[in-house]
Amino acid sequence: MSAIELPITGMTCANCANTIERVLRKTPGVTDASVNLAGERASVTFDPAQTSAAQLIERVRAAGYDVPLARVELPVVGMTCANCAHTIERIVKQLPGVAEASVNLASERLSVGYLPGAASIAEVVAAIRRAGYDVPTQATTADRASPSEVVRTAHRAEIADRRRRMVVGLIFALPAFTLSMSRDLGLLAALFGPHFAPMAGHRMPEHIAVDWILFALTLPVQVYTGWPYYRHGYRALRNGAPNMDVLIALGSSVAFGYSALVLLGGGDGHVYFETAAMILALISVGKYLEARAKGRAGAAIERLIGLTPKTARVLRRRDSAQNDTYEEIETPIEHIAIGDVIVARPGERIAADGVVVAGRSAVDESPITGESVPRDKQPGDPVTAGTLNKEGVLRYEAARVGKDTTLAQVIRLVEQAQGSKAPIQTLADRISAVFVPTVLAIAVLTLAAWLLLSSDFERAVINAVAVLVIACPCALGLATPTAIMVGMGKGAELGILFRNSAALEQAARVGVVAFDKTGTLTQGKPAVTEVLSFGDVKAESVLALAASAEWNSEHPLARTVVETAEARRLPIAPVGRFQALPGRGVTATTTNGSASGAAQHLVAAGNLKLMQTQGVAVDAQASQGIAQLQAKGRTVMLVAMDGRLIGAIGLMDTLRPEAQACIAELKRRGIFTAMLTGDNARAAQAVAHDLGVDEVVAEVLPADKATQVAALQTSGRGAVAMVGDGINDAPALAQADIGIAIGAGADVAIEAADITLMRSDLRGVVQAIDLARLTARGIRQNLFWAFFYNALLIPAAALGIFQQYGPILAAGAMAFSSLFVIGNSLRLRRARV
Repeated sequence: MSAIELPITGMTCANCANTIERVLRKTPGVTDASVNLAGERASVTFDPAQTSAAQLIERVRAAGYDVPLARVELPVVGMTCANCAHTIERIVKQLPGVAEASVNLASERLSVGYLPGAASIAEVVAAIRRAGYDVPTQATTADRASPSEVVRTAHRAEIADRRRRMVVGLIFALPAFTLSMSRDLGLLAALFGPHFAPMAGHRMPEHIAVDWILFALTLPVQVYTGWPYYRHGYRALRNGAPNMDVLIALGSSVAFGYSALVLLGGGDGHVYFETAAMILALISVGKYLEARAKGRAGAAIERLIGLTPKTARVLRRRDSAQNDTYEEIETPIEHIAIGDVIVARPGERIAADGVVVAGRSAVDESPITGESVPRDKQPGDPVTAGTLNKEGVLRYEAARVGKDTTLAQVIRLVEQAQGSKAPIQTLADRISAVFVPTVLAIAVLTLAAWLLLSSDFERAVINAVAVLVIACPCALGLATPTAIMVGMGKGAELGILFRNSAALEQAARVGVVAFDKTGTLTQGKPAVTEVLSFGDVKAESVLALAASAEWNSEHPLARTVVETAEARRLPIAPVGRFQALPGRGVTATTTNGSASGAAQHLVAAGNLKLMQTQGVAVDAQASQGIAQLQAKGRTVMLVAMDGRLIGAIGLMDTLRPEAQACIAELKRRGIFTAMLTGDNARAAQAVAHDLGVDEVVAEVLPADKATQVAALQTSGRGAVAMVGDGINDAPALAQADIGIAIGAGADVAIEAADITLMRSDLRGVVQAIDLARLTARGIRQNLFWAFFYNALLIPAAALGIFQQYGPILAAGAMAFSSLFVIGNSLRLRRARV
């Protein structure tokens, strides 16, 4: 199976999204399709053996919508006949993401329309060359387009078109409305005489002239401003899924048509040309502002996409006799290969994931991890694409390029998550599917009821038009996806990645957070916490002797002791005979111990079993000191010299500096905390006591952690989140309602976890839950407003409460409702989490 993201233009309401979903799902080979109205994207999973990107795009276009493509023309060398042209067209069209391919044999040029991100110029060129033809090298770097550039270009074109139609609508509608209001209020009669006032029973020629002026002002609005609504409304009806455009087109055309009949027939009824014009003008204003606001909703992902530089300086070998000389060549990032050495100067962005091979600098990683403090980089340190080199010059070797970089994975994950549907959206989708037919039925009933009860055809038509125009399926369709887009975009800026919108919704319900201990609540690296000395030996000498004995050992505790002694600048004596005793410790002979000059001494460092086998006695004082260390949950290393116990070293996996604050913040939010660990109970209890964790389950195997998570899920405290490294705790993460991988960056964690924290900071757990709760609250507010608005104002319009200018007021209210929903979602961008 393959997955593809299609940018879509032309959608106006939830019915449009539902129509595209239905059309795509009926395509042979498509297993799933989800359309995000706010993000204007379709996520499609399909079998490439049965369908292709080109066929999917054709299906969308046949439904009346469009998919913007990047286009490029490439010169092709080596064609000799029409068969060559057909061969190239066929091969290029088979590439994933290529929608169109046309070869002009006479000019020897290939025109390609493709989805950037799903296909690239490099892939097209490679396919042509495999077929036995060639593309000049200089042509392969031209006309590159990124997904964001294509979408932004299409979005800018759509906004520009909406703006033009809005301006034309306002230029003609406002004078029409002013003229009509002036006549109705008697202002024309006061200024120009009584002949301009409406006359009872018949109309004077002067009055008819005003109607013709209103007709002339309204006609451009109907034809130009209203054309998209008529076109999209017709296509929606043809697809059997009437949408908002049907309501607008029908409402405006009924008002215009009724008025035209009155004017042409010479009847005595009132004309409503200004109503038809103002409906389209006001809704066009709303749609223009809505398009701009939707662009801001996706601003976070656009900023992520914009982090990738277009070119990079790659070191290439000079073409000369001196094969060991190199020069910097500025190269499009599409041409960077694994193993290339890239140069990043101060102020330039890293172009690929890699490892520093030369230079020192500070790198701002905040776009990826959310960490505000730049990190120092030196040879051997990793660097990530999209991060910013701040100070010195770095040379780094590319390890992952293009679609495989961490930044590309993050962008792909955020796009997929934004395009997914939250479970709460199901209700809105079900209502949207029947919303427009229901409104049409209410409008017909309104017309019939007013005719039956009042016999006032004019009033009946106006109230029916008000019902059509005031109904707003857009607010229902935008309520969930706009909040999801903004929430996930905010999360990406903070280094918090939600796998999909269901994970975000579930995270808002978390009532229990379970943590792995080692590497999650702790640093995952032991540290020396205490050094005890027995007798007349100093503590520094105990640590130095232990480091001397452990110098050749590879055990993690041994390396910690050696590193601690080195950091304290203690003298480490050379050793002679060395012996490692698994499960007990080490013995070694020193030739320059700090405790006894240059004489040789036998030093033993290990646990109590080692002391017993070495015949070392442990007196009451030593036993008491050892017991105190063990009570604190320390791992104890005993040190003996020449058969006499001289000291004990306490080691412990140190807590993350933010762990205590994280637990406290979770408890402040009413969330129950638990710790699951394979460590001994005493050490686990010590950590839990220091942090304030509510429940501890110790000495549990990784495979059994899932059982413990299941037990927490039956506690009735709410959804359970499990925080771990994303690999060792995989069963527990899978069992939990929400799996949170901390300090990930690893492919496995990014792909497997429900929530991935890009930096190793437990505060991200609290931020993720806070953000999920804020987003869920925004969704509930949006849905309430959308339901409340339609439930209140549709009956009000049907009852004629808005009187003569009901359709105009309805058009303004309808435009405001969508803007309110989007504006409420955009508030999440300013939220502090």
